[in-house]
Amino acid sequence: MDFDQPLPRELKAVDSASLFRLEERACDLGLSQRLDPAWVRANAAPDGTHYLWPALWHSLSHRPDVPRQLRCELLITLCAGDRVMSLLDVLPDDFAPLARVTSREEGMQVSELLDRALSVRDWLLREGEGSDRL
Repeated sequence: MDFDQPLPRELKAVDSASLFRLEERACDLGLSQRLDPAWVRANAAPDGTHYLWPALWHSLSHRPDVPRQLRCELLITLCAGDRVMSLLDVLPDDFAPLARVTSREEGMQVSELLDRALSVRDWLLREGEGSDRL
């Protein structure tokens, strides 16, 4: 594996079905950063657009059988219209085919939303659900 490979600098827009698949794949592989797929299904807007922005490369040194992943900032649109931020580890082969955001305006808007969005944990605490729900 090429460890000098640059981090992709692409913002990806994903629909809810794609987000569910990525969360389930991360769960099945036991990747470090992911949400409970059941929570995502229950809370993500079914017709929402969600965004992934690669933050760093990540690998599981204790599990060399698992390929290196992109640790992405994830902006989730919830059923109630709120947007929350989380992290999601995604394999490069799963990341590459996702729809790329090409509009600078949309990219700037997502960047601003990521900067001010509550984390899933903080959103749960605000909603009185507690972070043990993840």
